[in-house]
Amino acid sequence: MRRAIYPGTFDPITNGHLDILRKATGIFEEVVLAVANVTGKSTFFSFDERVDICRRCCEGIPNVRVEGFDSLVVDFARKIGAVTMIRGLRAVSDFEYELQLALMNRMLDRGLETIFLVPDHNYLYLSSSMVRQIVRLGGSLDDFVPKLVEERLHKQFQVVDKPVSV
Repeated sequence: MRRAIYPGTFDPITNGHLDILRKATGIFEEVVLAVANVTGKSTFFSFDERVDICRRCCEGIPNVRVEGFDSLVVDFARKIGAVTMIRGLRAVSDFEYELQLALMNRMLDRGLETIFLVPDHNYLYLSSSMVRQIVRLGGSLDDFVPKLVEERLHKQFQVVDKPVSV
């Protein structure tokens, strides 16, 4: 079976991520959306919340499995039998960082190839951090994330922004 891994923080998963995922399922027999626990950055949603949200958002996409991982991505890829890593490129500014990741992953595991996919033009500018900022400032997320994600973001921001009574 030709299996690929699509790793990321997915904090939160966006329509751009899902677009890349759908493209990858047209190339590979199975794509594992791998949600990283150790991210090197603070996340808005907990690890368990991110895994749950991703699973629910991917339910209707055939040949996709969502897994959380807590190791080097190359070790997790080896563990699940993935031979290719999927990475999304939105702009030229993404390329240098993504190339560095791909080269480092290649040094760690020479058997793991990286392929870059470009999202639909509607999502070229979209990022999870932009989504969080839009909801923080009260903007609409209709075109950017699945409805479930929008609901969870609004709920989470209500909890975060709730005034503390003394």
